[in-house]
Amino acid sequence: QVQLVESGGGLVQAGGSLRLSCAASGPRYPMAWFRQALRKDREFVALISVTGSITDYADSVKGRFTISRDNANNTVYLQMNSLKPEDTAVYYCASGSQSQSAQEYVYWGQGTQVTCSS
Repeated sequence: QVQLVESGGGLVQAGGSLRLSCAASGPRYPMAWFRQALRKDREFVALISVTGSITDYADSVKGRFTISRDNANNTVYLQMNSLKPEDTAVYYCASGSQSQSAQEYVYWGQGTQVTCSS
């Protein structure tokens, strides 16, 4: 069984930065971040393989967001720079697959709110 706990969300002005963390318990799996804005479907943001050698990003965040992991502490990070108002969403950590499809993931965190004001 895997438990995921996100932290690091908050309110930031456009152009600012935030770093999200996801602490995992249990076996190490590939992990990903998804986000869901109000009245929109959940969308893929970034994923990382178990070793960290493979990463993938949504086109909307490429060059601005960086996913990384610390396997010693079983924690995944999402560094978000140059934030835009359209990045406002609840961000979810997911584990158990290495896919851009939310349906492929078994384990989910509770989510953390990121709000970017213009």
